[in-house]
Amino acid sequence: MLQVLNSNSDQDSGYAPSHVDDVAGEVDESKLPLQLAIIGRPNVGKSTLLNTLLQEERVLVGPEVGLTRDSVRTQFQHEGRTVYLVDTAGWLQRTGLEKGPSSLSVMQSRKNLMRAQVVALVLDAEEIVKARRSMTHAEVVIARRAVEEGRGLVVIVNKMDLLKGKRNSTSIDKVMEAVPLEIQTVIPQITGIPVVFTSALEGRGRIAVMRQVIDTYEKWCTRLSTSRLNRWLRKIMSRHSWKDQAAQPKIKYFTQVKARPPTFVAFTNGKTQLSDTDLRFLTKSLKEDFDLGGIPIRIMQRCAPRKVGGNSSKSTPSSKGRMAERFLSDKRTSDV
Repeated sequence: MLQVLNSNSDQDSGYAPSHVDDVAGEVDESKLPLQLAIIGRPNVGKSTLLNTLLQEERVLVGPEVGLTRDSVRTQFQHEGRTVYLVDTAGWLQRTGLEKGPSSLSVMQSRKNLMRAQVVALVLDAEEIVKARRSMTHAEVVIARRAVEEGRGLVVIVNKMDLLKGKRNSTSIDKVMEAVPLEIQTVIPQITGIPVVFTSALEGRGRIAVMRQVIDTYEKWCTRLSTSRLNRWLRKIMSRHSWKDQAAQPKIKYFTQVKARPPTFVAFTNGKTQLSDTDLRFLTKSLKEDFDLGGIPIRIMQRCAPRKVGGNSSKSTPSSKGRMAERFLSDKRTSDV
C-alpha cells in the first residue's frame, strides 16, 4: 500500500502501478479460510445456531442464560471451503456492573470480534415483537463496532418458530418487513446489510445463513482493476449533479490499494480535496455499480503532484523564453 502511495513516477504518468492488479491475480483471497464469529446478547440462540451449522451437538445448549462462558472455536467444511467458526459468550449491555467470569467472557467476545472476518449478529425474533424494535443498545454497539473494524456483517433473526400460530400470523410478516428497514436506519454507514430469518432449534435456515456469509466474505475480498475503476469514474462523474462546475474536484485517477475490506485511493490534481458529500457519493456509487452492499468501504484521497518537464501542459518562464527566441530566429531566416 505504501509503495502505491509513494510511487511518484506512476502518479506522473496518470496510471496506478501495474503490480496492484498483478498481485490480485496471484492469490484468490476469497478462497482462503473464512473466520466467522457468532455474536449477540445472552440467550438469543448462538450456541444452537452453531450446532445447526455444524449439524452436530458440539456445544451445550439450554434455556438458561449464560451457559456459554468461554468462546468455542471449531472448524468445518462447507462446499469445499474451510470455515473457522467461533461461538462467543453473550454480549452484556452493562459490562461495567459485571465482575468475575461474566466480565472475562465479554472481553473474550470482543477479542474474537476483532479477529473475525465476517460477524454474524444474532437477534431474538420474540424479543423484537415484544419490544417493538429490532435492536437494543447492546446490539447496536456490536454492529457499529464490527463496521468500524472493517468486518463484514450479517444479521440473523433467530427463533422464528416462536412466532407460529394464528395469533402471530401477522407478526412474522411485520418482523420480516420492519427489521431490514430499521437496521438500515440504525447503521446508516453500510447499505444492503443481509438479514436472514432462521429457526436454529428446528434446523431451518442453515443453507441461507452460509450462503449470505460466503457472499459477504467474497465481497469483502473484492479486488477491482484500475482500468475498470477509471472507466467507472468517468461515467459516474458525468452524472454527478454539481451545483458549480468550477468547484468540481478533478480526480486524476482512482485505484484500489487493498482488499479485506476494499480500500480505494482517489488521486486529485493540486491541493483539491474531496468533500464529505463527494466521498459519500463515490461510496454509494461503488456499492451500487459493483454490488458491494453489506460491507464497509474505505476511500482515501491524496493530491497527485503536477507534471514537471516537457510533457507539462503549462510552460515555465524559461521554456516560454526559449520558445520566443526560436520564433524570432525562424522569422529572421524567412526574411533573409
